[in-house]
Amino acid sequence: MRVYRLSKSKYKNDLEGIGAKMAGGRWNKVGVACVYTSESRSLAILEYAANVDFDAMPRDLHNIEYEIPEQDFLTFEETQFPENWKEMPGPQSTKDFGSSYLNNRDVLGITVPSTIVPNEYNYLINPNSSKLAQIEIVQAITFVFDLRIKG
Repeated sequence: MRVYRLSKSKYKNDLEGIGAKMAGGRWNKVGVACVYTSESRSLAILEYAANVDFDAMPRDLHNIEYEIPEQDFLTFEETQFPENWKEMPGPQSTKDFGSSYLNNRDVLGITVPSTIVPNEYNYLINPNSSKLAQIEIVQAITFVFDLRIKG
C-alpha cells in the first residue's frame, strides 16, 4: 500500500521519527519515535497544515511516498480508541494508546483515523520495529506549499 508524508526537505529520507520523538503528537508521547503518514497526498498536506504555524510555514518541503505492507499494521475499531481521541489538542489518553504500540519492536505500525477528515486514515510507522526493513521510500517529490490553503 502507498502512504504519504509531507515534511521539511532535510527529513525526506527520515525513517527514524525524530521530529515526532522530540515534539510528541496526537498518538505518541515525547520520547517515542513515530513517522506519521497518511493514506493520500492530500490528507498528508492537510495534516501537515493543521500542525504548522502559518507564519512559520517552511518553503523547503517534500512529499514522500512510502510502500508499506498494510497487513502488518494494526487496525482497531473506533470503540477501541480512548473515548476522547478526537479532542483538541490531542489528549494524553491517545498519546498513551499509540505509544504503547510504538514502543513494541514487534509492531511495524498502527492505523488510526484522521481527526481532520472523517473516514480517512493515517498510518503510523514504528521506527523501532524489527520489521522496519519492510518499509520502502518510493520517491520524494519537491513540494511548494500553496499559501492560499492557510491564509
